[in-house]
Amino acid sequence: MAIVLAVANQKGGVGKTTTSVNLTASLAAARRKVLLIDLDPQGNATMGSGVDKRTLKLSTYDVLMGHASVAEAVVRPPDMAYDLLPANSDLTGAEVGLLDELAREMRLKSALETVRGGYTHVLIDCPPSLSMLTVNALVAADAVVIPTQCEYYALEGISALLQTIEKIRRVLNPKLSIDGFLRTMYDPRNNLANQVSQQLLQHFGDKVYRTIIPRNVRLAEAPSHGLPALLYDKSSAGALAYLALAGEMLRRDEAVLAAAGGAGELP
Repeated sequence: MAIVLAVANQKGGVGKTTTSVNLTASLAAARRKVLLIDLDPQGNATMGSGVDKRTLKLSTYDVLMGHASVAEAVVRPPDMAYDLLPANSDLTGAEVGLLDELAREMRLKSALETVRGGYTHVLIDCPPSLSMLTVNALVAADAVVIPTQCEYYALEGISALLQTIEKIRRVLNPKLSIDGFLRTMYDPRNNLANQVSQQLLQHFGDKVYRTIIPRNVRLAEAPSHGLPALLYDKSSAGALAYLALAGEMLRRDEAVLAAAGGAGELP
């Protein structure tokens, strides 16, 4: 059964899509079966995976509205080792379309039930807002990955997301947890970046991933070529950082399983 991770932060420009695409590619490189769900109407994860959002026949919108199943809408991006549930601007219509629907917060969770057995990991790239789309992601998820840019407003943006996660946990998804905080676009020469990094560690302790994603030109260039950094330049600092993050997450899963006495199976 797949581990479902929502990659979320209400603040834009913190590396959500970069993390979603590159972590997906890195888990796939580790021979995991991975599904990436683009839940952002901008469709950046779709384009960053080499799929043209303007030519989609089916998308996340169709799945949320009940017009198609996940299996029908999923595509395999060219040259990639993972599956993609793509999105485009049609997804903005889901916000309005779901208003009068029963159990509208459960649409994505229900749709995923039919395919979870076919993957080890499902990653959901959330929009930069606490919208009905993000709520659907949080209800469907087992845990949340929170990319956090090491800058002045980072902690302020996190507080609103944490409140939302707590509300979702109380009302709709009791098992929802925080998988970790990921420091992104990190420049060790910047004193402010170092200060914010220390603040994150002080506030959230071992919930902060040890892996840090650096500012990296190749990482920034890769989406314009429709590729994860791992395929664009596998030796770049950005590609290596996301491989390290995937390894850290998988080792932690193994440690949790070992602590539980080995019950169950690893993905």
